[in-house]
Amino acid sequence: MAAIHIGISGWRYTPWRGDFYPKRLPQKRELQFASRAVNSIEINGSFYALQRPDRYARWYAETPPHFIFSVKAPRFITHIKRLRDIHKPLANFFASGVLELKEKLGPILWQFPPNFKFDAELFETFLDQLPHNTEQAAALAHQHDSHLSGPASMKAHAKKPVRHAVEIRHESFIDPVFVRLLKRYNAALVIADTAGKWPYREDITSDFVYLRLHGAEELYASGYTPQALKRWGDRIEAWHHGRQPADPHLIAPRQKPRARKSREVFCYFDNDIKVRAPFDARRLLERFDLDQHLLTTPGEPAAEGVLP
Repeated sequence: MAAIHIGISGWRYTPWRGDFYPKRLPQKRELQFASRAVNSIEINGSFYALQRPDRYARWYAETPPHFIFSVKAPRFITHIKRLRDIHKPLANFFASGVLELKEKLGPILWQFPPNFKFDAELFETFLDQLPHNTEQAAALAHQHDSHLSGPASMKAHAKKPVRHAVEIRHESFIDPVFVRLLKRYNAALVIADTAGKWPYREDITSDFVYLRLHGAEELYASGYTPQALKRWGDRIEAWHHGRQPADPHLIAPRQKPRARKSREVFCYFDNDIKVRAPFDARRLLERFDLDQHLLTTPGEPAAEGVLP
C-alpha cells in the first residue's frame, strides 16, 4: 500500500509555544519536535521568498528517516508573474535548495490567488515546463540567473519523481478542460477545505491525493470536531484504497480517475491561528495508527534525543 502522510502547514507559529510546543523548547528545536509529532510538514517559507540550500539541508538533517516535506512554490511565479515568462523563476526556485531534501521531498504545491482565472493555453504551458523527476529539476536548476542570491543547488542526488499539486481559488477552474490537463500531466487537484470561501472539488487527477484543511467554519482558525475528523478519515481511506467516496464533489464526473489499487495521500492542517492544526493532525494520525512510531506528543516535554 502507498503511504498516508498527515501533518501541518508550517511549524513556526508564536501561539504554538507553550501549547503544542513545550514551554522551554528552544525555537531552533521546533522542527525537530514537530517532525516527531507528525509524519509530514508543508514548507511555507518558500512561498514568500527563495530559501537557501543550507536551510533545506538543515531541515533534512533535523527530521527523522522516512519523514516527508511538501514544498509550497513561490508566489512570485503564481501571484506576481501569474505564469507568464516564468522559465528563469522556475529555475531559481529549483536551484534554491529544494533538491537538498533528497528522498524526503514530497509534492510541490502551487497555490493560485482568488483573482487568477483559468486560461487553458497558459496553464498547459505552465504544466509543460514543470520537471517531473529530480534529474529534470537539476537540469532546470542549472539555468538559474542572478536573481538567485548565494549558492545554487543543482544536484539530483538520486532520480525520483517530482510531483505537483494545484490549489485553485477561482470558479473559472470548474471546467472539465482543467481536469483533463491535470490528468495529462499527473498533477493533483488540491482538495481544499476553506470554510466555503473558495471552490471545493475532489476530482482525482494523479497517482496521489493532496488535501489542505484550512478550517471547518472559520478560515485558518476553527478546529475539526471528532465527527468532522471521522468524515475526513473515511474519505482519506477511500482515496488511499484507490476509490472515490460515495458522494464525491466533482468538476468532471464523466472523467473517471485511472484505476489504482492504492494512492499516496498527503493531508495538511492549516487551521493554525488558534493552535488547532497540530492537535487535529494528531487525531487523524491516530485514526490510521500512524502515531505509533512517532516520538513526541503535543504539549508534553520533548522526547529524549530531540533536544541536545
